[in-house]
Amino acid sequence: MSVMEAGARAPENLWRSEIKATVALAWPMVLTNLGQTAMTATDVMMMGRLGPAKLAAGALGSNLYFMLMIFGLGLMLATSPMMATELGRKRHSVRDIRRTVRQGLWQAVLVAIPIWLILWHGEALLLLMGQEPDLAHLAGIYLHWLQWAVLPFYGYIVLRSFISALERPGWALVIVFLAVAANALFNWLFMFGHFGFPAMGIAGSGLATTLSSTLMFIGMTAVVLVERQFRRYRLFGRFWRSDWPRFMGLLKLGLPIAGILAFEVTIFNAAALLMGLIGADPLAAHAIALQVCSITFMVPLGLNQAVTVRVGLAHGAGDKEGVSRAGWTAFILGVSFMALMALVMLLWPRPLISAFVDVADPANAPVIVLAVSFLAFAALFQIFDGAQAVASGMLRGLHDTTVPMIYAAIGYWGIGLPLGVVLAFYVGLQGNGIWIGLSVGLASVSILLLARWLRRGRLAPAPDFG
Repeated sequence: MSVMEAGARAPENLWRSEIKATVALAWPMVLTNLGQTAMTATDVMMMGRLGPAKLAAGALGSNLYFMLMIFGLGLMLATSPMMATELGRKRHSVRDIRRTVRQGLWQAVLVAIPIWLILWHGEALLLLMGQEPDLAHLAGIYLHWLQWAVLPFYGYIVLRSFISALERPGWALVIVFLAVAANALFNWLFMFGHFGFPAMGIAGSGLATTLSSTLMFIGMTAVVLVERQFRRYRLFGRFWRSDWPRFMGLLKLGLPIAGILAFEVTIFNAAALLMGLIGADPLAAHAIALQVCSITFMVPLGLNQAVTVRVGLAHGAGDKEGVSRAGWTAFILGVSFMALMALVMLLWPRPLISAFVDVADPANAPVIVLAVSFLAFAALFQIFDGAQAVASGMLRGLHDTTVPMIYAAIGYWGIGLPLGVVLAFYVGLQGNGIWIGLSVGLASVSILLLARWLRRGRLAPAPDFG
């Protein structure tokens, strides 16, 4: 349902209509995000069967990959609020939507090239960061196969933003769950050498992710070329033609989004690197706890993506009440869900951990004890994690990204990481200290973003990016 359709309803039904519209848009996004996380979880679970050392090396490699990949992802995500605002202004806009998609794909190509060059030297980078040589070597092998997933994944994100701005996210759900099955099959074939394929070990997991990401992009491309509602946009027609005004508009909006994601994700990556300095068992336990948190986070992340569209549509239409209604609806849904997940982590940690390691194996006992402890701290920041995720999407729908980026820098790197380092290495709390720092950092950012939203009346109207 569009913003204009919602506005035509009686006032007493507007909130109910907004809840329905938000849930209808968010749930396929949530399941899509869960599917993408299931791919990573599959990798972690299968690497865990190769032993703690391989799991720790995979965690190092994945964290380095995400530290670089996440920046370009922010540039791709800028396509969503730009298209939503344009559709809010003019519901049947075609040319401007096509311009945004094309230039998003241009940026995908341009940003992937330097990422490939850096990740090719992943082992050397990890050694410079002080990681153990054996773990760095294994992680480097893994990255040589994983790095090629960057470009098709970016292309998939741009096309997913396109169909989501049109409030038709269901196709992304279908494609990602097919990719989950393919990823599990590829892991099984290439990691362990079934059906005559070579047993590549940890490198096979990287290859599996690259192949699965490529299938996701191919599937989404087929959808936008064949499905009638999308086909009329002719997204790939004259793809080679430059459009520098729109390219620069995307860059202007996307760089702060990239900064927000980089500050948020890299604090977790930095935490993993710090865990590696403490030891292999804390690093493996951290990987398990973080994977559990990643799964719960998919719900507020889906609401983040949905509220960007809903707020963007209302913002483009100049509907201030619609902006407020869309934002608060998603915020309440996200925080409520994360409060429930916090209880699950506190009450039933071992069943969650058992999905990743054999809890009956005495050799895994040190990892399990640490993972239980880390999940207790993770439960504490669930509400703040949901709040900052949804609030960030609310502000993104208003094209407000620069100040939230500054808030992310302050909260994550100015408060959270320094506190974690002090508690871990100077107070002696080790891994628990790092998780306390993460919790405080998330709390700081969520409070700052919510305060910004409450002052949204002072923000500029929807911009024209040319």
